[in-house]
Amino acid sequence: MKSLKLIIGALLLPLAVLAQPGRAVPGAGMMQRQPQATAIDAELQKLLVAESAISNLYVEDVDEKKIVEQAIKGMLEELDPHSTYLTAQENDKSNETLMGSFEGIGVQFNMIDDTLFIVQPIPDGPSEKVGIMAGDRIVTVNDTVIAGVKMSQETIMKRLRGPKGSKVNLGVERRGVKDLIHFKVTRDKIPVNTVDAGYMIRPGVGYIKISSFGMTTVQEFEEKLGELKAKGAKSLILDLQGNGGGLLMAAVGLANEFLNRDQMVVYTEGKRSPKSGYMADGHGRFREGNLVVLIDEYSASASEIVSGAVQDWDRATIVGRRSYGKGLVQRPIEFHDGSLIRLTIAKYYTPVGRCIQKPYGKDVDYGDDILERLNHGELTNRDSIHFPDSLKYSTIIKHRTVYGGGGIMPDIFVPLDTTRTNQYYRDLTAKSVVLNTATQYAERNRRMIQRRYRTFEAYNAGFEVGPDAVRMMLDKARDAGVEFNEEQYRHCEGILKTQLKAMIARMIWGMNAYYQVVQSLDEIVVRAVEYMETGQ
Repeated sequence: MKSLKLIIGALLLPLAVLAQPGRAVPGAGMMQRQPQATAIDAELQKLLVAESAISNLYVEDVDEKKIVEQAIKGMLEELDPHSTYLTAQENDKSNETLMGSFEGIGVQFNMIDDTLFIVQPIPDGPSEKVGIMAGDRIVTVNDTVIAGVKMSQETIMKRLRGPKGSKVNLGVERRGVKDLIHFKVTRDKIPVNTVDAGYMIRPGVGYIKISSFGMTTVQEFEEKLGELKAKGAKSLILDLQGNGGGLLMAAVGLANEFLNRDQMVVYTEGKRSPKSGYMADGHGRFREGNLVVLIDEYSASASEIVSGAVQDWDRATIVGRRSYGKGLVQRPIEFHDGSLIRLTIAKYYTPVGRCIQKPYGKDVDYGDDILERLNHGELTNRDSIHFPDSLKYSTIIKHRTVYGGGGIMPDIFVPLDTTRTNQYYRDLTAKSVVLNTATQYAERNRRMIQRRYRTFEAYNAGFEVGPDAVRMMLDKARDAGVEFNEEQYRHCEGILKTQLKAMIARMIWGMNAYYQVVQSLDEIVVRAVEYMETGQ
């Protein structure tokens, strides 16, 4: 029962403060409103009695920690889809991405045939410093074999990660070297990048892809933007497709790059949280120049804050499909054991007052919303999208019509083309066949490719996926249990070969190369480039 009391105590103080913002809180912080306090006490007493009865009277032993966690999850399920409970381990993993670093050996890797295959050592990271190379396979960690023993990826990661300054001994297989190569790696802080790519997509037009919003996002963006400006970028395509969000202040900081002083980025408001807005400071590095922002149905939260702000201020053209519609503000409430609740306390609103959050509740199938959009034609046909007049808003500068109701509706709609793929393609993707093929092909042919194509630009212009790579892919598909279908293969052959080429490029030249190859398959990117070139 002690654990439940601790949890209730941890909850009461922050909830009391949230309920009465700005009001003096006496003593230990409990509100002095007797009728409400009495009602709360009665409900809490029920929880305490129930937990005590289960732990003391139940016929068998019970896992008290598990029961308490399930009780918390049950309460949160009655609220909204984004109020959640995280265990201490889940909280730690979440913080790694948001805070922008973790401590480890510094490699990007894939698991191929139960073996850790290094795609690329992180530049200037611990592994690169001792000589570990792309294409190496880590076979042993501190004399423990991790290859070919069906060890889980999570277990392998635990062995590789550790506190900064600690050392780990790695046994590495390298193509062309008979014996294992042994390395002693000193672990260090490893950056978690949120900007995936930045390059010149056309003369005068830069392209930056952001995958999430963390502590380092604005700094990463500014570095990429500086590089592109040095190459002559006057216009910018900002790609937020598939970006599920992250830190609020990272979104505010990114929007600040495009807006003028005292222009509002976003405001929050809730029943017990007064309206609070965030303004641009006028020091942004791309306040002039053509700007296009790309979004899709998986762009959420922080992505919607940025796209909503630049749309409301007529600063950018939004291209793509209506975004996800996650506009709920969570406040973390941490417990003594490192676990926490992320509790919704307010909603996000764009500068003109559009609520970003889409509808939710008992009568809404929130989890299948995107599937419903597809079934209703919203993702494939703009004529299927209808908004009532009550959801119409006007932008601030040009007084264009924009819409609320959840998510950000783009200015230029790009339909989802569902005819380009088929079941055979989906099976190959689900079984990671294309990725595994590219990884193995790059491993076997890295030196030949680098010798024949001295630069990525030469590779992009001249390399074609040949019969040997296709044969390797079909063999791996068969081994993965994907039955060959010649008609369906021919239908998606072009996409498969382009993805293979892009993934091989990534193994050798990095993420910039990957996106430059694969962008021809992305209709939203293609439409954005067309708009930049023609203005239509």
